[in-house]
Amino acid sequence: MKLSGSYQINLSKEKVWEALNDPEILKQAIPGCEEFTKNSETEFTATATNKIGPFNASFTGDIELTDLDPPNSYKITGSGNSPVGFASGEATVKLEDNENGTNLIYEVQANVGGKIAQVGSRLIDMTAKKMADIFFGKFSGLISSEDSSSIEESTNEKVAQTDEVKPKKQNQKILVYSAIIFVAAIIIYSFF
Repeated sequence: MKLSGSYQINLSKEKVWEALNDPEILKQAIPGCEEFTKNSETEFTATATNKIGPFNASFTGDIELTDLDPPNSYKITGSGNSPVGFASGEATVKLEDNENGTNLIYEVQANVGGKIAQVGSRLIDMTAKKMADIFFGKFSGLISSEDSSSIEESTNEKVAQTDEVKPKKQNQKILVYSAIIFVAAIIIYSFF
């Protein structure tokens, strides 16, 4: 099965890259994700449950990032097993700057087998596309709201500090650094 697409994310390429490598953001964005563990800088283990046709498939899988070119691209390879079948594959993820932020482009090649393959490639393709759309919708929302929250918190802290500094007439300035956004792109994971 092949799947490709692109999504527009209204943040800088660096912030999108960070978010695509953050296990917490990925766990929240991946449909049905119950567990997402970072084993090393390039290896992850994940568990997710999703309905595909008549099957409620709970997959546990291993994911590895290769061909890293931060913050431009990487390749994701993964495999997972479930009582109803297995899935394996790889995805290439590319980030490109554009005038409105970042264009995320992905190409996935995946194989499924076992009982789950019996539902037919058309249903699996539709489910995979739907899950990718859900993932990117949640992902964009999470990193955009995280970015907005961090900016708002930073602004509120600076205003509070300014209010404290003015009455005391102190010349001290406190720099507030907001750690904004995270992550690791796991498109292939939408199949697990």
